[in-house]
Amino acid sequence: MREFIVEADGGSRGNPGPAGYGAVVSDAATGETLRETAEYIGVATNNVAEYRGLLAGLHAAHALDPAATVHVRMDSKLVIEQMSGRWKIKHPDMKPLASEAARVFPPGRVTYEWIPRERNKHADRLANEAMDAAAKGQQWSEPASTAELDTAARATATTPPEPPGDAAAGAARVRHALAAGAPAAGRTATVPTGPGPDAAQTGAPEVKADADTTGAVKADADARAAKAGADTRAAKVVAAPGWAPADMGAPATFVLLRHGETPLTPQKRFSGSGGSDPSLSDAGREQAERAAALLARRGTIQAVVSSPLARTRETAGIVAARLGLDVEVEDGLRETDFGAWEGLTFAEVRERHPDDLNAWLASPDAEPTGGGESFAATATRIAATRDKLIAAYAGRTVLLVTHVTPIKTLVRLALGAPPESLFRMELSAASLSVVAYYADGNASVRLLNDTSHLR
Repeated sequence: MREFIVEADGGSRGNPGPAGYGAVVSDAATGETLRETAEYIGVATNNVAEYRGLLAGLHAAHALDPAATVHVRMDSKLVIEQMSGRWKIKHPDMKPLASEAARVFPPGRVTYEWIPRERNKHADRLANEAMDAAAKGQQWSEPASTAELDTAARATATTPPEPPGDAAAGAARVRHALAAGAPAAGRTATVPTGPGPDAAQTGAPEVKADADTTGAVKADADARAAKAGADTRAAKVVAAPGWAPADMGAPATFVLLRHGETPLTPQKRFSGSGGSDPSLSDAGREQAERAAALLARRGTIQAVVSSPLARTRETAGIVAARLGLDVEVEDGLRETDFGAWEGLTFAEVRERHPDDLNAWLASPDAEPTGGGESFAATATRIAATRDKLIAAYAGRTVLLVTHVTPIKTLVRLALGAPPESLFRMELSAASLSVVAYYADGNASVRLLNDTSHLR
């Protein structure tokens, strides 16, 4: 089942006065903007405009996928409390609007959250665009909207710039460029190809994925026009509803963040739960800040859970402070204990313990020298921790800050892949992966080793 975030707002220039609303629908797992809508509604109050924005956002989400679950976020305390059933609806103009909003999706499929106004800027800009257009005798149109661009531009004043692979901002640029009659500058999503710190921890050579990332704008007009057309088609695909399983409620969604670099990471040394427990390096703290900025912009994280090791707790603390959340420590998310191999490189282990290393590479039941933890034992621990967290965070999106082996194991188990698949995944420091878990026991891997926020 897909999960959408709906952010909505409404405003009135006079209260009552000329009024409009704006709403944006995004994917809860990736943060991609799927649909924008806005409208001038004539003379109305702020509250009526806010309700109209909520209605428009819910209808837009329903049009994308009527089987989806929706999490609504608004800066109107009145609307959120009334739709959540905690406050009574007394005003005659708002009762029918609230009643209609409650009927768009079946009961239990929509949840509500109040957010500060500064976190609702995208919807606010859409509402103002609609009112500005009406003041000029025009009608708001989605292709001409620059609300997403304006919001992103303001965000980058205090946060790192969006990566080249940001599909949402790219789609907004396409719309704006086409509305102005100009071709959009080409930007292409990239697959991370830089060296990862996993080879030592998995005991296998790096496997890299390469992609054509030229992204250059063609010199001739025909090529530029073709690129603009391709980007327009891509933007439409982003907004197209996909297949969804039967209604089982919102999944428990685990956003998996590997900790930032430590001094051992660039040296590709085994660093598990039985070693020196290093803290983040300066580079690792910068990586954690960039991950925090991205997650804050997406705004989908509802809880933060961390491994007990220092590098993960420090990473989690940086992210949680940015999100205004507390950090829960879960011992089951700790890294594998690599025994006597802790602090050594793969080459050093091969030189000192060749037989033990060969056995470890050949069987998930083999333990590292000195009584470390086998991959089979790690998988058993991770599966139990997964089940515990799924039960605790059913229907919610939670950030798990952990390590290479736990994240790869969660992905492997979700895919039903064999143990040797651990050696065929790259997982960079401070990378993001996403796995969703459904009520019927099935899982969906939505993202793996995303490092776009670090570029």
